[in-house]
Amino acid sequence: MLTTRITELLQIEKPIVQGGMQWIGYAELAAAVSNAGGLGLMTALSHATPEIFYDEIRRCQTLTDEPFGINLTTLPSITPPPYRAYLDAAISAGVQVVETSGSNPAIYTPILKEAGITVLHKATSLRHARKAEEVGVDAVIVDGFECAGHPGENDIPGLIAFPAAAETISIPILAAGGVADGRGLAAALALGADGVLIATRLMATTEAGIHENVKQAIVDADELQTNLIFRELRNTARVAKNSISDEVVAILRNGGVFEDVRHLVSGARGRTVYETGDLEAGIWWAGLAQTLIHDVPSCAELLTRIVEDAESVIRWRLAGLITTPADTVAVGTVPVG
Repeated sequence: MLTTRITELLQIEKPIVQGGMQWIGYAELAAAVSNAGGLGLMTALSHATPEIFYDEIRRCQTLTDEPFGINLTTLPSITPPPYRAYLDAAISAGVQVVETSGSNPAIYTPILKEAGITVLHKATSLRHARKAEEVGVDAVIVDGFECAGHPGENDIPGLIAFPAAAETISIPILAAGGVADGRGLAAALALGADGVLIATRLMATTEAGIHENVKQAIVDADELQTNLIFRELRNTARVAKNSISDEVVAILRNGGVFEDVRHLVSGARGRTVYETGDLEAGIWWAGLAQTLIHDVPSCAELLTRIVEDAESVIRWRLAGLITTPADTVAVGTVPVG
C-alpha cells in the first residue's frame, strides 16, 4: 500500500486521481475510479445545465460510497457558462472535493472552503501553482507538457516541473501528464509528488463511456500521434492527431486566426467522435501517455496494477540498485574465508 499526503488528504486508498475530461467524466467512470480506490472526478461542463449536473452527482452517489469530486474548468469566454451555478449545484449535492482549473483560483476557493470542500487546483506553470497555494487551495495539480488538454505555453516537461514544484510548494502535489502505469507513479513520487492525476489512460477503460473505436485508437497510437493546436494563439492544446487537427495546425501556421478554424474545433464535433467512433469527425483529446497504453482493462484492474507495479519498481528495481562495499568484490581479488 502506498500512503502519501494525497491519500490522507482525500481519504482514498491509492494516490491516483481521475482527470476532468469533457464528455467523458460522467457518473459511471467517476464511481468506478473511486470504487477502485482512487478519486473519481465528474466534469461539470459535460452537463448542459447545473440542474442536470446536480442530478448526475446524486446518481454518482448511488454508485459509490467512496469519496469522489467534480472538475470545473473556468475559461474566459464571450458567453461563459454559469460557473457559479455549477458550483452551487455541487455544494448542494454534498460534493467533498472540487478541482478547479483555467482561471484564478482566488475566485472560487474562498466559497468552496467556506462550504468545507477540499480544493484542488490545476496549474500549467510553477508560478500559477505557487499562486494557488497562496490563495489557500489544499493541493495543487502540476501539468507537465506531455499532458492532453491545455499544457500551458512554457513547454516544461514533468521531469522538470514536478521536482521544481516540490522544492517550493509545501502543500500536496499531484503530477499530471505522461503517467499511464506504475513506472510513472513511482517516478512522480520520486520527483516529489504525492500522487498522480491520469486522464488519457482512463479513456481506455471498460467504464469510460466513449466509443470502442476511440479506445482502440488510443491503444494503437504512439507518442507521435498527437498535435499541438492553437500554438499561434497562445492557447496551446494537445489533441489526437487526425485530419481535422492536421488542418487546424496548417491553417494557423499559415497565418490564420481563430475564426478560420472555429468550425473545426467545436465541442459538439468532439463529442460526436466519442459517441459515434468516427475518429475524423472532430478534435478529441489525447496525451503522450497513449504510447504506454496497450489494453482496455476495468478501472479496478488498472488502478490495482498501477499501484502494484509502482510498489515493485520502488521495492525491487530501485532498491536493488543500491549496493554496499560488503555486497561487492573488487575485480582481481579473491574473497577470504
